[in-house]
Formats: sequence, C-alpha cells, structure tokens
Amino acid sequence: MAAVPAANAQGSGAAQKYKNCTELRKDYKGGVARSATVKNKGGKTKYKPFVSQALYDRNSGLDRDKDGIACEK
Repeated sequence: MAAVPAANAQGSGAAQKYKNCTELRKDYKGGVARSATVKNKGGKTKYKPFVSQALYDRNSGLDRDKDGIACEK
C-alpha cells in the first residue's frame, strides 16, 4: 500500500502515520507544522514545512524539540 500524503487523505478523515522522519520527509521535505504561526526553535530551515493540524497530531512523536514542527529540515 502506497503512502498517501495528508493533503489527499483529508477527504477520508485519516492522516498518515509515519514511523520516522525519513519516511515523513519523502512526502513532506520540510516536515509538518501544527499551524502556520509556529516558529522553529532551531533557527532557519532549508524547506518550508507543510501545515496540517491533523497530520502533525498524528506524528507529534516525531517532533523531538517540541516546537510544533515535526521533522523540520
């Protein structure tokens, strides 16, 4: 079964759960942000994160620094 990015999964009401940041970044290079207003604790990032509350909530365990952006790069 292929991974369905959350942008497509929103209609089904289910956000994709990723097992690690490597898998998440295959679909979202910049990671996933809880909201458009969160700021990265680590400073400037290379890619802009995808904003999705549902996707972030499903993968919040991957947000090691707890800044509201999971797997930022």
